[in-house]
Amino acid sequence: MHKVQDLKIWQKSIELAKQVYTVVADLPADERFGLTSQIKRAAVSIASNIAEGAGRNSNKEFRYFLGIANGSSYELHTQLILASELELIEKSKIDVILNLITEIQKMNYSFQKSIGEVSILNTNI
Repeated sequence: MHKVQDLKIWQKSIELAKQVYTVVADLPADERFGLTSQIKRAAVSIASNIAEGAGRNSNKEFRYFLGIANGSSYELHTQLILASELELIEKSKIDVILNLITEIQKMNYSFQKSIGEVSILNTNI
């Protein structure tokens, strides 16, 4: 088990969710149950899956939840681009968020890889 509050990827994911909530507050009211809801769920899912994985009993389980978090990050990226292309959000308002998503994706990939390498090393002992 990992202490989730100490994980930089989780901390950045929390920051991402906060930024997303701030940006989508400006979306039209008629999108509240559509794209706005989807965007919020995807953003929250990233940090939530990292936390759930951190609380699991094995690195294999943790990697599984990191994979889900990564999928949610791609979902969020797509939804923000769509909102921008539909002119619901100005592109300039999401650029920082898109960069943060990319940073989290890279961290996630590296973290999954490092956890996998540790597991492989432990099985050879």
